[in-house]
Amino acid sequence: MHEVRRQAYDFDVIHFHVDLIHFPFFEDIARHTVTTLHGRLDLKDLPDAYRRWEQYPLVSVSDHQRKALPLGNWISTVHHGLPDDLYRVAAEPDDGYLAFLGRISPEKRPDRAIAIAKRLGLKLKIAAKVDPVDNAYFAEIIAPLLVDGSVEFVGEINDDEKAQFLGNATALLFPIDWPEPFGLVMIEAMACGTPVVAWRCGGVSEIVDEGVTGFVVSSEEEAAAAVVRARTLDRGVIRGVFERRFTASAMARHYVEVYRHLSNVRERRAPIVAVA
Repeated sequence: MHEVRRQAYDFDVIHFHVDLIHFPFFEDIARHTVTTLHGRLDLKDLPDAYRRWEQYPLVSVSDHQRKALPLGNWISTVHHGLPDDLYRVAAEPDDGYLAFLGRISPEKRPDRAIAIAKRLGLKLKIAAKVDPVDNAYFAEIIAPLLVDGSVEFVGEINDDEKAQFLGNATALLFPIDWPEPFGLVMIEAMACGTPVVAWRCGGVSEIVDEGVTGFVVSSEEEAAAAVVRARTLDRGVIRGVFERRFTASAMARHYVEVYRHLSNVRERRAPIVAVA
């Protein structure tokens, strides 16, 4: 942070991804910065901090993320993006199981995913890590649900393994129970052409195109019906939506628009950008 501050006047725009840590140190050039907020904003004391430094231009990763902080100096929403060659649509997906990808934690609701799969009589594969803070939740709540063989706990997987894991699934289940600002796993599934069945929480409704890339639901009954309907969705169309909305290139184009806006407001010349 000290080095960025030292070189600050060499750049037209400085782009921060470190929440509000930098606010006290860049007050005099706040309007020459932009800050993308990636986490949840419904936390105690955050409004007071953003009210104190209201001059900083902010970018959200979903419109819903802003609702907890309406006083923020929001200038744009830029959805996340992935490299377009990171995942591909499976040539002949197995289409014989449902997928859950993420963390084993209460707010991610793997128990809901298990209940949905069992309701449908489908196999569920869970690719997830268990953080130390969630060990008790896994042992007491989730592990007892894995004993009948209809649920396979794969554990943590890497990007290379995700392509096959997601691409061969009937659908990705995203049954969250918290105000998710974005939900990267949803666009990972879309990149593989896999439909998404997701809970109506946080920014989900902004990411899933209803009836095109998946379905947004509010109950296990709705989720089960959505899985059946998801089989009819065109995986090529899902991939096409990903390419149009959620590639790294699409994200970069949106950020360039943000940089140009900030630079034009300042002195109407093209920006040179530093990212911290």
